[in-house]
Amino acid sequence: MTNFKKQLDVFVMACREKGIRLTPQRLEIFKELSKSTDHPTAEALHHRLILGMPTLSLDTVYRTLGTFSKLGLINKVETSESQAHFEVSYTQHHHLICRKCHEIIDFQWQHIDNASLPEEVHSWGRIDRKNIVVYGTCHKCLK
Repeated sequence: MTNFKKQLDVFVMACREKGIRLTPQRLEIFKELSKSTDHPTAEALHHRLILGMPTLSLDTVYRTLGTFSKLGLINKVETSESQAHFEVSYTQHHHLICRKCHEIIDFQWQHIDNASLPEEVHSWGRIDRKNIVVYGTCHKCLK
């Protein structure tokens, strides 16, 4: 079974478990996002999907991504720019973000993943995940 098929199966099962109706729009938004490696914005997803779904509104894309993110079906990538970026990922990873071209790259950092947080953080409440975002300038933009 391909990774895409596995992600789609997990998504469909999660929607059923959470009582979310699986509309054609929701399914297509998830499919497009799961195939994307560039951490697209809602606007970018809408632009990609509108060719095959001419009646799909940008508002529907925004609301769908918000719902998926809130329910933990997708990840919202926190950036310093005003537009949110999204991804489908079921593995722990971190992000490199270029301040010039805004490209977002995933990377693994086992040391951080395995490191314990300071005790005062644990007394704050329940920690769901750790995520490091590193900003800089990529090699393409340095040239």
